[in-house]
Amino acid sequence: MRSSVKISATIVLGAVLANAAQSELWQAPANWHRLLKKDVPGSLTLDDAGVEFRSPKFNQRWTYVDIHSFDLSTRELTITSYENRPWHQPGEQRYQFTLGEPMPPEIAVQLTERVGKPVRNGIPLPSVAVLSKIPAHHRVWSGGSNGTLRLKDTGIDYVTENGRDSRTWRWADIQTIANPNPYELRVTGYRETAEFDLKQPLARVVFEQMWDRLYAADLDLSTGGGEEHR
Repeated sequence: MRSSVKISATIVLGAVLANAAQSELWQAPANWHRLLKKDVPGSLTLDDAGVEFRSPKFNQRWTYVDIHSFDLSTRELTITSYENRPWHQPGEQRYQFTLGEPMPPEIAVQLTERVGKPVRNGIPLPSVAVLSKIPAHHRVWSGGSNGTLRLKDTGIDYVTENGRDSRTWRWADIQTIANPNPYELRVTGYRETAEFDLKQPLARVVFEQMWDRLYAADLDLSTGGGEEHR
């Protein structure tokens, strides 16, 4: 009898420790969007180990290592996993969610860091030390947006007043940067390319600082590589 009690206590303790190890970072109501099908309401949870969607009809969990990338705006999250799509369809499996409340910038940063791979994070942290701030126009085929570029030690932010079209890139998310003239900046990321018309000139010394932060760790500048820099 005592041995049975000990085993039960051990099982309970193990469950408690497992739950503690996966402490919850953030949770919000969410709708899972399905192509040509009705949305599925549920809740989305981020914890130390991964992301989970729970509903009466559908439960799915993704460890951070199993998430290939994600696209995030204030109330939209699309997770791209390494799963194959059904019925031999090309591409990777994507899960699109509308969030019932905005994801805080601090949580978006944690999600980005835990996934680790290049992502599209549209929720910059509002208070971060910057090297330079430049008013800019994001040029796209549909007209673009107006906002502010924030050049930081850790990467580049583009911030708009209403949050739409905002973006934050870590240096790990960026392949190249180009400054063909003082009034243009191009950011080529692993997930997207963004072209900006600058409303004030970008000082050369600031661009050199950005260049060093992006390339210096992995590139021997003495060999003269990188035509984007010239």
